[in-house]
Amino acid sequence: MCGRYTLTPAPGILEDRFDAAFAASLPGPTYNAAPSQSLPVILNTEPGRIQLMRWGLVPGWVKDLKAAPKPINARAETLTEKPSFRTLLQRRRALVLADSFYEWQASTHGKTPYRILLKDQQPFAFAGLWDEWVDRQTGEVLPTFTIITTEPNELMAPIHNRMPVILPSRESELAWLDDGLGLEEYQHLLQPYPAEAMQAYAISTLVNSPAHNSPEVMAPAA
Repeated sequence: MCGRYTLTPAPGILEDRFDAAFAASLPGPTYNAAPSQSLPVILNTEPGRIQLMRWGLVPGWVKDLKAAPKPINARAETLTEKPSFRTLLQRRRALVLADSFYEWQASTHGKTPYRILLKDQQPFAFAGLWDEWVDRQTGEVLPTFTIITTEPNELMAPIHNRMPVILPSRESELAWLDDGLGLEEYQHLLQPYPAEAMQAYAISTLVNSPAHNSPEVMAPAA
């Protein structure tokens, strides 16, 4: 799964990298992004705009917001098997902006957190799905997203049995946002990122609490 990540570059760097502009006030760096937070994404319906959406998908058909599950991840292999995800794969795809993510390696001594990033330390995009839930009483709109995961590559396999889908190139990001492809073509984009282009290192347990949102979270473990 993917339950925490970072987005630390300055807004201007992100705007240049993704050829899109922030729609509202520019956010500060995020060192410990967590579910339920509002985080930067780019939607297939507005590819030139970076906007904030809540992490944890609430499908538009949900009636009871409090009782509804809010998945933070969706499995790439089964997207077309579930009607709700199948529809979103066809109609509502997103780039989730990041520059690293965290995962916990289980052992007999407990769980060790790792930071995983690209070797060139550049920002990238997770493949995501999004939807909008509308409160039928107030008309308030709640936009949310989920991150797609896949099988781990050789770097990730010793750490965890899943990894988020990182789109490997600008061309694949644009293809993910393109409304003209078919389901099989979208699903073909959802592959493990090349292990040789990634790096990972152990960090402290500061990351375990979303309240810790500072550069210290990313520091290598002592």
